[in-house]
Amino acid sequence: MVDQQGRKIGGRPPQAPEPAQAKPEAKAQRNFMDADSRIMMDGATKGFVQGYNAQAAVDSAAQIIVAAEITQQANDKKQLVPMMQAVEKNLGQKPEHVTADAGYFSEQAVTDPAVNGVDLLVAVSREKHGKGEQTEMAKRGEPQEPRAAETMREKLSGAAGKAIYKMRKAVVEPVFGQIKERRGLRRFLLRGLEKVSAEWKIICLTHNLVKLFQAGVCAQAVKT
Repeated sequence: MVDQQGRKIGGRPPQAPEPAQAKPEAKAQRNFMDADSRIMMDGATKGFVQGYNAQAAVDSAAQIIVAAEITQQANDKKQLVPMMQAVEKNLGQKPEHVTADAGYFSEQAVTDPAVNGVDLLVAVSREKHGKGEQTEMAKRGEPQEPRAAETMREKLSGAAGKAIYKMRKAVVEPVFGQIKERRGLRRFLLRGLEKVSAEWKIICLTHNLVKLFQAGVCAQAVKT
């Protein structure tokens, strides 16, 4: 091959790729607005959105967010232990009680050494309808429930477990409602995992500042 001035150009001549090799896979997906985001289900609408999984651990006494993280994983099964470790890092100690919904339950998570010494109450997704049914399932040769799930169900069915777990929705759910509905923060403004993580922590920080301000106002009202 020569250029317009007659000079010889080295190297192999360019070759067009085979059409079959150049074609992307049928299920290949990429978001050009934010390549770090992932397709996830919206818990409210049950529809699919492109976004991130925002995590928050909330103090039961004052609804203060004590740990906040962003993950690209669509479900919460692997988030229980990292969030507990984040709480311990931020507070300098493990929490006394931890409650979480069924999305966080896995045998690996609830038996992890990181949860030792914590009164852990995590709902188990698969429900039973009585011991008779469990016995019948065993007779049919179907796999029995793992011991960790059975133990967790026993804790949740006890008086103490019920009393603690029933408060979960009154602790964490209002926090997300206050952020999304009262403050109107329903989408991230930044792009990329690192920036979105920083944005989420700023949102949680401002939530805490609002709570502290309101607590101060209430305390002054009581004094007067």
